[in-house]
Formats: sequence, C-alpha cells, structure tokens
Amino acid sequence: ALNVNRTEPAEQLSDGQLEDLLAMIKNAEKNILLINQARVRALEDLQKILSEKKVLQAEINVLEMRLAETDARIEVADQEKTRVELLEGQLEKLHSELAQKGSDAELHDIQTGVLSDANDTISSLTVELNSIREENASLKNEIESFKTQLNDVKNNDERLVVLEKERLFLESALKDLESKLSISPEAVSELSTLKVECKYLSDKVENLQLLLDKATKQADQAVIVLQQNQDLQREVDKLEATLEEANIYKLSSDKLQKDNELMQQKIKLLENSLEKSDEDINSYVQLYQQSVNEFQDTLNILQKESKKKTLDEPVEDMPWEFWSQLLLLIDGWALEKKISVDDAKLLREKVWKKDKSISDIYLACKGQNEDEAISSFLGLTSSATSPGLHVIHIAAEMAPVAKVGGLGDVVCGLSKALQKKGHLVEIVLPKYDCMQYDRIGDIRALDVVIESYFDGQLFKNKIWVGTVEGLPVYFIEPHHPDKFFWRGDFYGERDDFRRFSYFSRVALEFLLQAGKKPDIIHCHDWQTAFIAPLYWDVYVPKGLNSARICFTCHNFEYQGTAPASELESCGLDSHHLNRPDRMQDNSAHNRVNSVKGGVVYSNIVTTVSPTYAQEVRTAEGGKGLQSTLSTHSKKFIGVLNGIDTDIWNPATDPFLDVQYNANDLQGKSENKEALRRKLGLSSEDVKRPLDSSFVSFAFNPKNATKKQRVRRHFLPIGMT
Repeated sequence: ALNVNRTEPAEQLSDGQLEDLLAMIKNAEKNILLINQARVRALEDLQKILSEKKVLQAEINVLEMRLAETDARIEVADQEKTRVELLEGQLEKLHSELAQKGSDAELHDIQTGVLSDANDTISSLTVELNSIREENASLKNEIESFKTQLNDVKNNDERLVVLEKERLFLESALKDLESKLSISPEAVSELSTLKVECKYLSDKVENLQLLLDKATKQADQAVIVLQQNQDLQREVDKLEATLEEANIYKLSSDKLQKDNELMQQKIKLLENSLEKSDEDINSYVQLYQQSVNEFQDTLNILQKESKKKTLDEPVEDMPWEFWSQLLLLIDGWALEKKISVDDAKLLREKVWKKDKSISDIYLACKGQNEDEAISSFLGLTSSATSPGLHVIHIAAEMAPVAKVGGLGDVVCGLSKALQKKGHLVEIVLPKYDCMQYDRIGDIRALDVVIESYFDGQLFKNKIWVGTVEGLPVYFIEPHHPDKFFWRGDFYGERDDFRRFSYFSRVALEFLLQAGKKPDIIHCHDWQTAFIAPLYWDVYVPKGLNSARICFTCHNFEYQGTAPASELESCGLDSHHLNRPDRMQDNSAHNRVNSVKGGVVYSNIVTTVSPTYAQEVRTAEGGKGLQSTLSTHSKKFIGVLNGIDTDIWNPATDPFLDVQYNANDLQGKSENKEALRRKLGLSSEDVKRPLDSSFVSFAFNPKNATKKQRVRRHFLPIGMT
C-alpha cells in the first residue's frame, strides 16, 4: 500500500464564535429581506398612487367638459321654452281676433292646426329637456364620486410622504447592516451559499407542489376518461344486444327449418365420428400416460444428478459472471437500505474470497422471495479478512460497451487480469445512450436515487448495474436538464468539461452512499482526473477515506483545460486550486488543467509504457506538463500495456479467414495469402514476411516518421 502525507485543514473558529457568527448572519439576512420588501412595497404604492392620480385627473377633465356641454344645452332648452310661451300668447291673440272676424268653423280649424304644431314642438322639447336633466344628474353624481376619489388621492399623498420617510429610515438601517456585514467576508460568502441552498429548497418545494397538482389533474382526467369508457362500454353492449336480436329476427322461418335439418344431419355424423374418436383417444391417453410417467421418472433422476453435481462442483469453476452478479445483488440491497453497510461489507468479502457457503446460499435462494433470500444471506455474516485489494475503476470508456480508443481496452483488460489474481474489481461508467447495451449482462436499475451537488444545487441520478466481460459495472444516469450523456456520442461536445466533472462528482458520491471502502480508486485520462482533487478536498472529510488514488494518463495530447471558474460547478474551490503548484495550466494562468490536477493530487501516476513516460518528460512530448511531471517524477512511472488473450486469440478471432493455434500453425500461411489478395500484393516471393503492423497515436509526428520508414521498407514487396 502507498502512503501519502495528508495536509491537515486550517485552524477553524471555536464553536461558540461560529454559532454567534451564524446567528448574526441569519438576523442580518432577515433584516435585509424585510428592508427590501418594505422598500419594494413603498415604491409599488408610490407608482400605483401616481398612476391613479393621473387617471382621476383625466376623468375629472372629461366630466367638466361634459358638464359645460350640458349647461349649454340647458340654456338652449330654456330659450326654446321661452319661444313656446311667446307662441302660445300669439295663439291666444289670434284666437280672439278670429273670434271677432271669422266663423266658428274657421276658428276651430286654425286653432287645431296651430295647437298641433305647438304640441309637437312642446313634446319634443320636453323629451329633450328630460333627457338633459337626467344626464345632468348622472354627471353630478359622477363628479361627486370623483371628488371622493380625489380626496382619497390627497390622503394617499400624505401616506406617500410617510412611506418616503420610512424608506429613508430603512435605507439607513440597510447601510448600517451592510457596514456590519462588511466586517466578515467569510460570513458573507457563507451567507451566499445559504441563500443558494434556501432558494434551491424553495424551488424544490414548488416543483413538488407542481408535480402534486399535475398528478391530481391527471388522476381527475383518468377518472373522467374511465367513466366515459364505462358509458361507451354500456352503449356498445346495448348495440351488440340489439344487433343480435336484429340478426335473429332477420332469419326467416324457412331458412331456420332448413338449417335445423342440416344441423341434425351434421349432429348425427359428428356423433358417429365422436364415438370413433373416443375409442382412439382412450388408447392414445393410455400410451401418453405411460410416456409421461417414464418422462417424470427420468426428469427426477436428472434433477437429483444435477443437484448433486452442483453441490459437488468446486466454486473455483464458477464463471466470473456468477460472482459479479452476486456482488451486484449485495450492493443493490445495501444501496436500497435493505441490509446494513457492515453486513454488505462482510458479504462482499465472502464473494471476494469465492466462499462456497455464499454460493450455495445464492443457488438455494433462486426460488425464494427477496425477504427470504436476504434473511438467508444475513445468516452468513461474520468477521472475515480480505484476501486481496478492492479496486474501483472510474472511467469514461470500457470495451466493448463504450469504446472509442485504447482506454476502453485497458480498463476492461486490466480489470479482468486483476480479477483473475483474486482482487475485487468494480467499474463505474456514465450511462451513455450510444452504448452497446446488448453486450451488458443482466442490466437493471436499482431502486435508489443518488443526489449530487452541481452548479449550486442537488441533482438526482439513477444507478444501473450489469456485468461486462464477467466484471461488475455500475452505470450512472444523471437526471440533469442538459442530458449530459444523452448526446448520441461519447466525446466531442462543447461542454465536455462540465459533463465529466459532473460525472466524477456523482461517482464519488455513489461510493460514499454505497458504503464502499476501496483500497484503490483508479481514474483514467482527463475525463476522470477530477476524481483526485475531489477525493481529497471534498470526500475525505465526509468519511470516504480508505483509498489511495491511481491516475493513468493514456494520452498527454488531451489535457482537459477550461476557465478556472468552471471548477466551481462541481464544488471545487477555484481560488484554492488555480495555483502553479496545483491545477493552474502551465500555458494559460487563467485556466485550469484537469490532467495536471490528476498528477498533483494522485498517490501514483502511470502512463502506457516506460518509453512514453520518458517522452512526456520532454518539452515536445509533455505538451506543457513536462515541468509538473519532473516535479512529481518519484511517483510517475510507465507501465507497458498488455493484451487480453481472450480477445486477441487467433483460435477464436472471427476476423481471420482461417483460425489457428500454437499446436496447428497451418492457418497462418492461408491468412497471409488472403491478406496479400486483399492488399493487392504480388504473389511472387511469398516466403517474404509481411511484418508491417504498427499501432500508435495517429497524430504523433514521431510515429508518422516511423510509419514512413516502415512503408519505404515494405513497398518493394510488390504492392501494385
């Protein structure tokens, strides 16, 4: 096991001082909220009063204009009334003159005509006068109401003065509080964090309420739809009954008679056939019964032999998929709080040691329900010692389910090799939408949700488990609105820095909540290099402190740089880490380098070969990190990658034309001839070797030069 000197945290305030400071911050926050609320209310009241005052003044002006028009119309009506009175006087004079000069008939005609004209004029004037009086009365009422509102506006003006005084007083109080808060910048930063958490909790409550309302609406709609379906079903039943009655009535009596006769004939034929069939069936039943009895006896014998063989079979012969599935089952129970962390640890150790007792319990519990199975497993819990190391790989790739380059092959091959040596190996991957799900065995979701911190709030994550190449693998599916791993591709997104810093934080949160105590956490390339600083700065204080960190950089061409402020999203302190001796990029001091963070904060750093380890210590190969690697040279080594002989096996390789092995090399010459045909090479000098394989980074200039040399050497073979 590797040792590391862990730095102790800085001196902290005493408990009493810290409690006083928190109380003062909470009181200050409450006072600030009250002041801001009062200030906002005062401004809103002021705006409302001014707008109401403008509206009332405009309406008063309109009413005054209408009142003036009404007065003018009243004056015109009075003039008309005076004119009518004059006409009535003239009418009386004419009446007297006509009485003297003319006959009574002529007088009556003239009087009637004049009176009718006068009456028409008087009636029209009277109607108009009444309407004007009614309108005048309504206008007077409106004027009185507006005068009342105007008095209210004056009262509001007085209230505005009072609110202005109150605002000045609150502003002075706010300045005093701000001056008090300026004394403690650390308290202010803590206050901002508390505000963010408070806002998050309130948003969470609102979201829950919205979900509850939505669920209630959906339930109501479902009830309505159910009732409608029941009504429709009743209607359909009625229609079907009506249709059946109609079909019955459509049949004529003649047709029914003919059908009856035909049916009688068919019934007789069927009875005869049935009698013969009964005889045949009875004979067949007897034969079948004998066969069933013989089969049952044979089956019982086979079951007994199979059970005996299973019990006698050594547990070392069990496939790795068996132990991985058993380990995932125990971890699922632990995450779902169905067994304690200590019991889960003891059961994992039995799986780790391939204990025969736990394999027997697992096989015996196949037909039991979950509670009975858990009870049987808990009966095995006892003290045990671990036979090897507990290694957890956290990576962005794993062959064959999520493979882009050599990283995926290394994670899979190294894990299988460690597992064969008796170590407990687990892998944590993102749950990409573009993975090869058909290569994952027994994939299922656990009934548990892991919440992790990002961008100042908590996000839920779903945990999936399955086996890949016999290894237990955990897949993390973030429930984040940005759908980090639901992009149709593994890499190449503009927010890759955010995606994988989020994943690194969730992976460590999963290990903490699952109660795992690994000996080694192995992270790979820049995508999971965040694990190292997150582990020491965030999760060791939380209790995840049993492991040492191993960081492997497979390619120093990609280093995962970003503005320093982006570290804050996953909970790391950018001011603390953006320093030359920590994560600050050596080429741009306003950016951080995740690979550099992995090198600085890991207990051991490896790369893919000793030769490459020497290359990256140079200015050309280090891509800016050569000085950092030199500083940490004592913990930096190159380990040559091996191959997975289960995959790279010519005896089973499906891409070869002819398979071969060490005992039968005949297939090599046939494959060589097939390769010549595919490459268009000459068939002359067939004994000359075709040793032209070359595996390297395609973009490396040195490797390109080597390839050119190889090409010049082999071209004379006869490429057409």
